[in-house]
Amino acid sequence: MRVFVTGASGWIGSAVVGDLLAAGHEVTGLARSDASAAAIEAKGAQVRRGDLDDLDGIRAGTEAAEAVIHLANKHDWADQAATNAAERAAVQTIGDALADTNRPFLLASGIAGIAQGRSVTEADASPFHGPDSPRGGTENLALEFADRGVHSVSLRFAPTVHGARDHGFIAVLAAVARQKGVSGYPGDGTNRWAAVHRSDAARLVTLGLAKAPAGTRLHAVAEEGVPSREIAEAIGRAFDLPVTSVDPGDVQDHFGWIGNFFALDLSATSAATRELLGWTPSGPTLIEDIDAGAYSAQ
Repeated sequence: MRVFVTGASGWIGSAVVGDLLAAGHEVTGLARSDASAAAIEAKGAQVRRGDLDDLDGIRAGTEAAEAVIHLANKHDWADQAATNAAERAAVQTIGDALADTNRPFLLASGIAGIAQGRSVTEADASPFHGPDSPRGGTENLALEFADRGVHSVSLRFAPTVHGARDHGFIAVLAAVARQKGVSGYPGDGTNRWAAVHRSDAARLVTLGLAKAPAGTRLHAVAEEGVPSREIAEAIGRAFDLPVTSVDPGDVQDHFGWIGNFFALDLSATSAATRELLGWTPSGPTLIEDIDAGAYSAQ
């Protein structure tokens, strides 16, 4: 199958491209820089130059493909409105280009804010609609295209997709710990984060492309929830730092922009996804990765 992948050189995307190629697919990756293009080509994939603001290029890449996997996001934490607007415009463009083709459209999403006080399940619909919502409400927008002849599938990734050379949320928490000289956790540290190893997440995407029915929500979740205190303790071991509770009122001051996010309970199950796809995560756990030096080696 000819697959067009946005975010193809990113942390998750580069692993997905490798897994797709290993499964026999032909892959074209969207690249906004020479370095990204070189990384995609080095894996054996083709390159389309452009970014999320290049809607004509995204449309052309979509029309030339038999399936689209949209993983790119600007991740501009200082201007979330612009990030959400770009995300929604890209998803709208892809959906419009795929209308009435029944071609697969797999979209990256997340679990934050979907359920309170319990783990999110695949049966839980996203409460976010419209351009002013988180991610521009794009999970619902993409799934609505199923009524227009698009084989839409939501890929809900755990808040931490971990592994060696990860530069995401756990790397940020590790950097804060080194800067502060202490590895902190919010409150009593019982709030939990779902987690998945990068290799398992990539495999789920390939399986989802092959097996997931239109309108499906898939959970790339290997661990339902790792307590924030255990995450902080592992970071403390990795950098030989003391571990301490941070008062909820001081979380944002201590951790910076990631503080309020780290204080959330972001747990999720993946039982339905595993049964549907026959997906069995086999990579290291988050704590095993931290203990093995995945973050201290950076």
